[in-house]
Amino acid sequence: MDDPAASRGPLSGLLVADFSRVLAGPYATMLLSDMGADVVKVEGPQGDETRTWMPPVREGVSTYYLGVNRGKRSIALDLHDEADAGIARELARRADVVIENFKPGGLAKYGLDWPSVSRANPRAVYASISGFGSGAGRHVPGYDLMVQAVSGLMSLTGDPDGPPYRAGISVFDVMAGNHAVIGVLAALRHRDATGLGQHVEINLLSSALTGLVNHSSAYAAGGVVPYRMGNAHPSVFPYEPLPTADNDLIVAAANDGQFGRLCEVLGVPDLARDPRFAHNADRTKNREELRPLLVERLTTRGALDWFDALTAVGVPCGPINTIDGGFAMAERFGLDPVVVVGEGDRAVPTTRNPIRFSATPVGYRLPPPALDEHGADLRAWLTAPEEDDRA
Repeated sequence: MDDPAASRGPLSGLLVADFSRVLAGPYATMLLSDMGADVVKVEGPQGDETRTWMPPVREGVSTYYLGVNRGKRSIALDLHDEADAGIARELARRADVVIENFKPGGLAKYGLDWPSVSRANPRAVYASISGFGSGAGRHVPGYDLMVQAVSGLMSLTGDPDGPPYRAGISVFDVMAGNHAVIGVLAALRHRDATGLGQHVEINLLSSALTGLVNHSSAYAAGGVVPYRMGNAHPSVFPYEPLPTADNDLIVAAANDGQFGRLCEVLGVPDLARDPRFAHNADRTKNREELRPLLVERLTTRGALDWFDALTAVGVPCGPINTIDGGFAMAERFGLDPVVVVGEGDRAVPTTRNPIRFSATPVGYRLPPPALDEHGADLRAWLTAPEEDDRA
């Protein structure tokens, strides 16, 4: 288990007031906590909705909640109660960063919107995460599944002749959470230079459209509306699952050199010199002719055998694992994907932060908090005269 006292992350000394819930905001604030920020999670009296999103569970607690809330302290505040709202405003006044994902304008009645917080705390970096922005889409609730639908992602996901599918995770919530962290860090850099905070706005639909990358560019720059191709890639071949003697293997030979090495290992070097397949554009155009020639060779050995042989010569490939296989692969590569946060009966295995710093490593100081676990200490601190030391 990582020693929480062994390192101070690059964001040590920053106080984050987290008024977000569910996924995009809590994921962002967890990453900030991993990097050393002191994150105070403000929850309503019923707690974050993900506390009830189960199964699966670990000792009666939703694993969904556990997965995005380590490293935080929890205080339960009823913002409809003026005394509690006052405590929340004091937290925002003292914070370096405020993050929220209420409907745009939803915190104004509590004095916790950007104009109110910035008047009381001009140095605050205030990040708002919404579904569809603070303009004409401000009234539309923001759920990842909705955004997967309206952004076009679902139209790209699934078999060509089948129905659209959602991605297996809330991909745009996670993407927006990462964009929130990037925006906050950039705004903190600006504050270092000017002494002033600013309002950072992130919305799921914009995160989705930029995250569709080549498909977005196909439409924006080329006027082309992409379509579902199953697991195939519109511009590269082979770049999809192909059958082996046991399981499917992802083969991603994205350039001519990789394709040549693939053919050598498969024992069909002449394919790389065949004018139908010599260059990527040729292979993409003639994929229906090339695929069975590759499958004929791949089905002579199992997926893991091919994985070892092909990766040895620099051909990107990989077996299609279940989640446990993904963790096992990370262990095989020495990535140590699981970290245990907390001690004794509070110890919780969580997924390691993917960022590694050479001088200021991330830390895992606190397990995901119980509702209002730190409420008494935080209330005492926030209702007492401000001091340099934090609660």
